[in-house]
Amino acid sequence: MKSEHFGVTPEGESVERYTLIAGDLTARVLTYGCVIQSLEVAGRDVVLGCETLAGYRTRSRYFGAVVGRYGNRVANGRFELDGKPYELAQNNGTAHLHGGLKGFDKRVWTADPDGDSHLRLSYLSPDGEEGYPGTLRAAVTYTLSGGGLRIYYSAFTDAPTVLNLTNHSYFNLAGAGDVLGHVVTIDADHYTPVDEHKIPTGLAPVEGTPYDFRAPRRVGDRIDGAYDHNYVLNPGDGVKIRVEHDDLTLEVATTQPGVQFYAGGMLSPELTPYGPHAGLCLETQHFPDSPNQPGFPSTVLRPGEEFTARTDYRFHSR
Repeated sequence: MKSEHFGVTPEGESVERYTLIAGDLTARVLTYGCVIQSLEVAGRDVVLGCETLAGYRTRSRYFGAVVGRYGNRVANGRFELDGKPYELAQNNGTAHLHGGLKGFDKRVWTADPDGDSHLRLSYLSPDGEEGYPGTLRAAVTYTLSGGGLRIYYSAFTDAPTVLNLTNHSYFNLAGAGDVLGHVVTIDADHYTPVDEHKIPTGLAPVEGTPYDFRAPRRVGDRIDGAYDHNYVLNPGDGVKIRVEHDDLTLEVATTQPGVQFYAGGMLSPELTPYGPHAGLCLETQHFPDSPNQPGFPSTVLRPGEEFTARTDYRFHSR
């Protein structure tokens, strides 16, 4: 596995880039934020990224990063655990988003490469970091195989906490242009509608709404592609999400209960290297605001327990 120096953070931390290779797949991964900088399928880069470390620090919308401790939103930056209230940064309007002001996407992780196609990255998050309780030991493992990329998450805590790890890669199977012509299928009968702060208001059926992707649909066919919603994946094994464009298909299988489907509508060339809808996100996850919604699957992690999750991204050429 090739490694190279990528830059130095303002705090003086060295950032490395690792290149994973398996068959016709090549992935470049940064120790900064566990970022997947590029993912080449037969020579075509199908994820959005930045050229420099400065780009990830100033012009990134979480491109390719692992977000946490809590990916997605927590209402009003507050939650209660075992009767004790906790206050988090309100960094997205009134909501707490993707771990706060300096979440896992802005931390330098420790790399442990194994062969040409297997890279484990770990991070120790101290008690109280960004307002979260407990010292958390988190690890993310990227494995390339002939058919795709596997992401495996694990974590332990020494005190009760909440956790929702996911990867925030933006996919564009064409390698350029927008994703409005990509065809998406999501195996989900329900989604979580949101209020004006993008906080879920419960569960609702997708049937009869523009959010129904149980049959293949072009991203741009309805509501101008303005998707940024959590889907409640139907139970069972197998492929849960499919994205198709011309000669390439992406299939996603996961152990997570949901996926945030975001079509990149808020990307801006003034703030990022890309324009609106340059890529789409498939953030396999627990549901937004779960710490405040007892009807959602629990995101509480306790001492002695191990959090684990797996997501597979498989590519097929036609």
